This record gives sequence, structure tokens and C-alpha cells, in this order.
Amino acid sequence: MYKLLGKRALVLLAMLSFGLASVGHAAEIKTDKPFATKKIVLQISDPNPFKQTLVLNVASNLLKAYGSENIDIEIVAFGPGLRLLFAENVNKGRIATLSSEGVRFAACKNTIRGMGKKLGHPPAINPTAVKVSAGVSRIMDLVDAGYILIKP
Repeated sequence: MYKLLGKRALVLLAMLSFGLASVGHAAEIKTDKPFATKKIVLQISDPNPFKQTLVLNVASNLLKAYGSENIDIEIVAFGPGLRLLFAENVNKGRIATLSSEGVRFAACKNTIRGMGKKLGHPPAINPTAVKVSAGVSRIMDLVDAGYILIKP
């Protein structure tokens, strides 16, 4: 009986520590829009230029609809979608404009590393983008913090 109770206690302890670790990640999300009523994470994982334009259009339309102070938007790029955040992407002007309006951009380090191996050098990333350890985990952390995930 003691061994069984001990195992249950270990399982409970593990669950609690995992839960607290998750809360810790969600708490790390910093924003300069503490009064935003809407929190959105936009996923771009597609290399298609149409999809890249679409995700930027969605961000722009959301800013117009809610006002830049009322909405918090982060665009997370990973996999083939990282191309959106290449320094010389044709959308770099739009990215700079959206960034100046408070939209954040996150670039997946795992994808950067993988693309670097294929290219023979790390790709140059748009300076407005923050490099995050993994795009998918960044999205999960944002969702845990109350963001709505949209994949245009």
C-alpha cells in the first residue's frame, strides 16, 4: 500500500511541476499592450507567397478593425513559412510597417538551423523578428496565455 501511495504521490508531483512549468512559460510572454481586448497569434508555415501576403493582410485588417491599442498580434513563422521573415523577402516593407504598429514577428530557430544546413549558411532573418527556440512551442505558449490561433 505504501509503494502504491508513493507512486501516486510521485505522479501527482510530476503533474504539478509540469503544470507550473507551463504556467511559467505562459507568464514569460511580454507585451506592450496590457489593455488589448483581443490577443491573436497568426501561424505561417507555408512557403506560398500568396499565403505570406494573406497572413500580413489578416494582421493589417485586424489592426484596422480593432485599433492597434486594442489588439495584440504575433506572427509566428516556422518550416517553409520562415521564408516570410527572410531579410530580403519582398514583403519586408510591409513587415516593417506592421512592426511599427505593434505586430510582433517570431522566427523558429529550429527552422533557421535546418535551412542553414541546406543552404550552407544561416539565412539572414528580418531584423524585426525575434528568434524563438521552436515555432510550434511558441504558438502553444501563446495559446496557453489566452491568444487565439489563426492560420490563414
